[in-house]
Amino acid sequence: MDDMDDKDNRIDSLMDTASRSRTLDLSALEEEFQRENYRKKFAESLRSTIFTLITVAGIAVLVATLWLPVLQVYGTSMVPAVNAGDIVLCSRGGMKKGNVVAFYCSNKILVKRVIGEPGDTINIDESGTVTVNGSALDEPYVKEKMLGECNITFPYTVPENKIFVLSDNRENSSDSRSQSVGCIPEEDMVGRLLIRVWPLKSFGIVH
Repeated sequence: MDDMDDKDNRIDSLMDTASRSRTLDLSALEEEFQRENYRKKFAESLRSTIFTLITVAGIAVLVATLWLPVLQVYGTSMVPAVNAGDIVLCSRGGMKKGNVVAFYCSNKILVKRVIGEPGDTINIDESGTVTVNGSALDEPYVKEKMLGECNITFPYTVPENKIFVLSDNRENSSDSRSQSVGCIPEEDMVGRLLIRVWPLKSFGIVH
């Protein structure tokens, strides 16, 4: 009788061990399944985030290239309108007299102010007063009027499809008064300076 009881106890023990083993195996499988599911969800989320970032960056580059170029200003020829180190947003098109514009010149980007459009007659006298088509310009943005560096003959008529530009700092700047710069072909224009975005303390519209 004791032998039978021992045998039954061994069978029960083996069955309990087998049951616990199956429970552990199922638990391990469930944990592994959860880990694998988490990895898949994480990978999908990462791919979605990367795709979104690439799309946003692509749109930003497209907008910056086609409509709103971002430029950093170098030099002091347009102080105080813009200063060296300023970062500005530009707008393509819509440029007119008085606008501060950026353009390509000798593999550089220069910033100046539009004074004359095609067909306009420009004159600058010895005192630095600028007239366009016989009317003297009111230039509150100019600190000190002067003829400055000039090797063209006045009165000067702006050629077709070109723009006559001057620096606000007239003393030590090269612009359309000099043949080294001359009038700017319309195809060389980068755009009109709209907003200074840096430094933040000077954030605002460029006048």
